[in-house]
Amino acid sequence: MDHAAAGPPDAGSPGAHSLPGCYRHPDRETGIRCTRCERPICTDCMVNASVGFHCPDCAAGRTPGATGPAPSASRPRTLAGGTVAADPRLVTKVLIGVNLALLLVQLSVGDRFTQRLELLGQAYITFPGPVEGVAEGQWYRLLTAMFLHSSYMHILFNMLGLWWLGGPLEGALGRARFLALYFCSGLAGSALTYLIAEPNQPSLGASGAIFGLFGATAALARRLNADMRPVVILLAINLVFTFTWANIAWQAHVGGLVAGAVIGYAMLHAPRERRALVQYGTCALVLVVVVGLTLLRTVQLT
Repeated sequence: MDHAAAGPPDAGSPGAHSLPGCYRHPDRETGIRCTRCERPICTDCMVNASVGFHCPDCAAGRTPGATGPAPSASRPRTLAGGTVAADPRLVTKVLIGVNLALLLVQLSVGDRFTQRLELLGQAYITFPGPVEGVAEGQWYRLLTAMFLHSSYMHILFNMLGLWWLGGPLEGALGRARFLALYFCSGLAGSALTYLIAEPNQPSLGASGAIFGLFGATAALARRLNADMRPVVILLAINLVFTFTWANIAWQAHVGGLVAGAVIGYAMLHAPRERRALVQYGTCALVLVVVVGLTLLRTVQLT
């Protein structure tokens, strides 16, 4: 007996094949699924990932029980292992802004503001008056002096150096590592100045931190196998100015340069499996040296 061939089922019948609807837009059929939670997602909801696509919830880390790789695992990383930021110069811009803002305060308030925050070992600011300085417990001066400047030319040169060197380094290290480099270098410069300079000689400026960026830039050029001659020439010119111009705290430049080179090398050459430990451990060691030098000089002066 002949049988009639069965035609295709009607699209509206229960046996018809249909694609699932997007979990956020049920009226939109889709063949795409989130690679983490496997929920169906439409083209408007899918978020590009290193492998496949994520739904908006997984991309934001809001999906409990998702089994695929976490979004953070696929985020691009900087050369030193930091998170790639949308604006790789944001911290550099903020630091420049803080320095400029404090210059305005210096100009508005006058010497009494600067004298309260500049680096001073031990001296009378006003006589008669109390003896002040780091040796008298005012350790904050090691930090606050990094954000003060004595003239327009002083801050101009420092901020140009921060802009030229800071942007590439911030992009290579990431924000947190760049901040650690900047502050550790600046504090190292302040500590060496406190140790060697005359205790009644005030000092101020971001130069210690800027020279730290010079040292780290040399480490970055080495890491990238780039031509180091421009960095060496620019550094040599700055060192000539350091030791020939009057009223320059060469101790801050040398201290910052050494600290920046050490930290920069550790940041960019740390083994991947122990990267964070080596990077932040080196910063911690630099801070230990800063504290040690500060204590030594304080004992000498008191």
